[in-house]
Amino acid sequence: MTDRTAIRDLLENWVLWRDAGLWDRFRTLWHDDGWMMATWTQGPVDMFIDISKAGFTRGVRILHFLGGTTIDVQGNRAVAQTRMTIEQRAPIHGVMCDVVCTGRFYDLLEKRDGVWGMVLRQPIYERDRLDKLDPDEPLVLDKALLAGFPEGYRHIAYLQTQIGYTVKRDMPGLVGPELERLYAHGAAWLAGGPAMPIGG
Repeated sequence: MTDRTAIRDLLENWVLWRDAGLWDRFRTLWHDDGWMMATWTQGPVDMFIDISKAGFTRGVRILHFLGGTTIDVQGNRAVAQTRMTIEQRAPIHGVMCDVVCTGRFYDLLEKRDGVWGMVLRQPIYERDRLDKLDPDEPLVLDKALLAGFPEGYRHIAYLQTQIGYTVKRDMPGLVGPELERLYAHGAAWLAGGPAMPIGG
């Protein structure tokens, strides 16, 4: 496979194996120093897997869908951006809801010993929406809490807060300084810089 084909294969396997709970296979997509950023957790890949397993056991349901991908390769390093949606279902104030968040996965990857692996995944959250499963069931959101989250992921952040997660409030969105810092970080990675995420 070409480098771009191998990377695209990795990105598609990430979604399928993660959402299916195929954790042993999922782990093979990452290098040992891999780091996962999400609204609800940030840290090493093994921590992400452990927290994901625990969440699934207690009923957390998150699904991912992919669109097109663009990949920049420079030597043994690459930056990939992939159109994605995240879907999560959970109760909010006792009302079952679906939240759909649209954005991009921004990934730093490296080829080591002939194998591409993920070093950092940072989602970019562009916009989201909330729908009640039963449109006739009344639901009143805390407007102050909702407004306290960034526009690109405020509904999924609200939902995740309701089920017990602490949500990171400075993730990159459609525009803004967080996104510009991420782009600069990716350019530095391609040029040989470190992979650690902006803002930890």
